[in-house]
Amino acid sequence: MSSALLQLEGFCVSYGPVEAVHHVDLRVDAGEIVTVIGPNGAGKTTLLSAAMGLLPSRGRLLLGGEPMARISVEAMVARGVGLVPEKRELFGEMPVEDNLLLGGFSRWWRGERDQRKRMDEVFAIFPRLAERRAQLASTLSGGERQMLAIGRALMARPRLLMLDEPSLGLAPLIVREVLQVVSSLRQHGVSVLLVEQNARAALQVADRAYVLEMGAVALQGAASELLHDRRIIDTYLGLGGRAGEAATS
Repeated sequence: MSSALLQLEGFCVSYGPVEAVHHVDLRVDAGEIVTVIGPNGAGKTTLLSAAMGLLPSRGRLLLGGEPMARISVEAMVARGVGLVPEKRELFGEMPVEDNLLLGGFSRWWRGERDQRKRMDEVFAIFPRLAERRAQLASTLSGGERQMLAIGRALMARPRLLMLDEPSLGLAPLIVREVLQVVSSLRQHGVSVLLVEQNARAALQVADRAYVLEMGAVALQGAASELLHDRRIIDTYLGLGGRAGEAATS
């Protein structure tokens, strides 16, 4: 079997003396969408932040089968990993085009001058951004801002994109639109690690899923199976889980 694109082994994250993520084992293979679901406070964002090098961690992180001796944002970006944070962190007083160009800065710094071509590729994925290319980011709708945040991350040509709560604050119809784009990213050679509180939406687009509870993996498996698992339905999808699943499928 080929090496995982991303693999966490015994991954732990602490805030001072308090351990927030406990011995997590997780893998994302090339071409996969893997989701981490769970309640508020389960440690999902903490796990993602530490895997990107934003927080100190213990345990092992491997990229393409090679262990990372030191996990840092710079090292992860250089190895083809991108992160779209929960708060999106756009430059509101800059137009869409300039936000995108900043996303490609790491490639420009390495002497790769293909930012305009890459921007055209992003506009092909998000036609609405092309229509608003001169518009200030602060004036975009919530869905458009999320598309811009993803598009900016794609400018760096990542092999793996980590998404933190992309559905946060969006209307259900927009959530579906954004996650359909997320699902299509594998066609562009991008694997996805998706952290989501909207369990149903995440399980519908993912190949595999991990359920995080109190900082530890409580359940894992094929997303299609977990979508019909009684424990998941009762805990995360509610009594209307099956009806809601039918309505959104």
